[in-house]
Amino acid sequence: MEPSLLGTKYDKIAQWWHERHVNSSYGVTQFERALRFTSREGKALDVGCGAGGRFVRILQSHDFAVTGLDVSKEMIRLARMNHPEHTFLHQDICTWETDEKFNFILAWDSIFHLPFEMQQPVVSKLCSLLATGGILMYSFGDAHGEHTDHWHNDTFYYSSIGISENLQLLMRNGLKILHLELDQYPENHVYTIAAKP
Repeated sequence: MEPSLLGTKYDKIAQWWHERHVNSSYGVTQFERALRFTSREGKALDVGCGAGGRFVRILQSHDFAVTGLDVSKEMIRLARMNHPEHTFLHQDICTWETDEKFNFILAWDSIFHLPFEMQQPVVSKLCSLLATGGILMYSFGDAHGEHTDHWHNDTFYYSSIGISENLQLLMRNGLKILHLELDQYPENHVYTIAAKP
């Protein structure tokens, strides 16, 4: 699925998504685990930031300046309204370029929507965007391959290179694996935390 098409699908449910997640505790325990490995300040990148909410508020409370990316125009509109002090960009991580380096990078339930052939390039890009000592946290599916699922009267695409390939890719990019967990078992949901020495 083209990221631009994915963006229009999330445009349709952006307000519902915001209302459901703005004060949700979903992913917060995992997120706070990752933050414990940081100096809790600096620049943070949130890939697939949605409308902002809980993760942005926590980053802000630890003195991070947040840049958020999302392929949904409506999600970005809501994020800018909810957090005007931070930077939110309507961008596709597959093609977005920057010279900035980030101390913390989060991609929670976002890059599993990428086209399968973009999984390795995007994870490598995230590794390259980390500052020395930076922390990367992202979630992905534990199986290798592609599939679609029906949700909110629409079809959504998912892909993953699986656990072994994700870990090998992180290590090839010079990162140290700090944590790996199938945190919603028996759901096929994995997250990892890695550091750039």
